[in-house]
Amino acid sequence: MTVRARYAHTNIVAADWRRLAAFYVDVLGCEPVPPERHLSGEWLERATGLAETRIDGVHLRLPGFGKNGPTLEVFQYSTAAPRPASAPNLPGLGHLAFAVDDVAAALDDVIAAGGSAVGEIVTLPVAGAGSVTFVYARDPEGNILEPQ
Repeated sequence: MTVRARYAHTNIVAADWRRLAAFYVDVLGCEPVPPERHLSGEWLERATGLAETRIDGVHLRLPGFGKNGPTLEVFQYSTAAPRPASAPNLPGLGHLAFAVDDVAAALDDVIAAGGSAVGEIVTLPVAGAGSVTFVYARDPEGNILEPQ
């Protein structure tokens, strides 16, 4: 049996959800989707397996998809686990890619907003499609981005 699916959202667990959400709004053009989420209760404890936890955060509409497109869910848990350092080759979610008009300018904006570069800007020829220019960077909380 094949389940029919439609992509809905990607979740980022933040240390400071308001600051991280503002980064994605200001630097990458995401748009808040009201209402803010302030979630708690027995249902959340059952769903997450975390006792006495609370989630606060917001969904951000990803740029380029219109009002019914997928979102970036930026949540902060009241019971946060320690975060390992991020790396491009760490198993699990590797990075979030954003198509931008100017990769160098996007990297400058990421850095100016508290993020950092991971590597250098590169241009790679793609057979039959031209080329792609991209760079790996980190948002202010260390999540890896790929402006391309």
